[in-house]
Amino acid sequence: MLVTVTYTPTDGQDATALGFLIYKHPAKVQTFSAPVGDIHVFYPEATPERCTVAMMLEVDPIALVRNKRFRGDAGALGHYVNDRPYVASSMLAVAIGTVFRTAMTGRSDSYPELAASALPLRIEIPVVSARGGGDGLVRRLFEPCGWTVEEQRIALDDAHPEWGDSRFSSVVLTGEVRLAEALRQLYVLLPVLDDAKHYWVGDDEIGKLERAGEGWLPAHPERELITRRYLLHQRALLETADAVLDERPTPLSQHRADAVLAALADVGAHRVVDMGCGPGALLARLVKDRAFSKIVGVDVSARSLEQAARMLQLAEASDAERERIDLLHGSVVYRDERLHGFDAMVLMEVIEHVDPSRLGALEDAVFASASPGSVVVTTPNAEYNALYPDLPAGTFRHDDHRFEWTRDEFRAWAEGVAGRHGYAVEFRPVGDADADLGAPTQLALFRKEVAA
Repeated sequence: MLVTVTYTPTDGQDATALGFLIYKHPAKVQTFSAPVGDIHVFYPEATPERCTVAMMLEVDPIALVRNKRFRGDAGALGHYVNDRPYVASSMLAVAIGTVFRTAMTGRSDSYPELAASALPLRIEIPVVSARGGGDGLVRRLFEPCGWTVEEQRIALDDAHPEWGDSRFSSVVLTGEVRLAEALRQLYVLLPVLDDAKHYWVGDDEIGKLERAGEGWLPAHPERELITRRYLLHQRALLETADAVLDERPTPLSQHRADAVLAALADVGAHRVVDMGCGPGALLARLVKDRAFSKIVGVDVSARSLEQAARMLQLAEASDAERERIDLLHGSVVYRDERLHGFDAMVLMEVIEHVDPSRLGALEDAVFASASPGSVVVTTPNAEYNALYPDLPAGTFRHDDHRFEWTRDEFRAWAEGVAGRHGYAVEFRPVGDADADLGAPTQLALFRKEVAA
């Protein structure tokens, strides 16, 4: 079994810093022993521009048979002759947890900011088993986590194409994801794809799922399927797991999307522009609500628009649905006649990525040119940063943020814009608020005033 993780930085960072995040030296080949076999970690390439770490699990079928926890195939021969040495499964997940345990925590003393940042990653898994779960299972599991998925079905026999495809696929994941989160997603989702585990599943699996799923599983649209398959459909465990996951704090990203949707409902918007839509997280929520008759996603990144199209499954959508949704290449700082006259425009965590010198252009493009009936803007509350223990004083929450406003600074900007363009503005906190420092995110809802 094999999995590779490639880091290709776009910001001038030395790619070999990946070794510090993985806690494995790029110049060494390391081998670790485990009940399922030997785990080899090595680097096929390690240059300042591109670095790849590979983990290969060399399965020992004899040791597996002798291991009392092994859940083998029925029949004596089936223990020895099967696809397990080649297909990514719970064995590979255990290997990831064994050799990348520290990396999965997201801790790095040498590169703390890099460990906390989303990185441009490419993960390749030559063979996975997509057992049951309906069509597009790989995409349904990984795309909501921010990955672009390339899946190639593997033929039963290349010499006999008429036999069709097997249930196995090769998978490539690309996206900007924290390394720790990427590893934890693999740890959970590989056995979920296979819908099997090589060891007995007990109560301790709930704790593993809770820890590995932190930050991404509670809000995953396929959480129920993931939990059910990870716990091998054991009803008693599922009831406990659901209770545990439901007790976890709601992610700020979900609070933010909920607040935006509530604001759009308050203004009665039906035709909406998501400006700076990224890979489509908010678009996916908008599409599910039939109250929105026209949805437009705009982003400066063509790659993000491609990701959004895949997440929304536009290639498989009906003609009517494709008419309802548009994805446009554009920028928040340039006038665009295609965006004029919509009911509402959303700038969710967008404005802080704009250089302060370009805020005037943003104001002109959104409020003067597009001139929607309402505008919803969310942005971090800089005062709340003091409550993040891993965020050094004076730094921003994301490397690409050009600024972060206090509540007074945001209010001053929003009230100035509203006054200049004939809007009234209302401010709403987003997320769990601190009595002194406010909420982690601040929202401004602009409504166009009707002339008397």
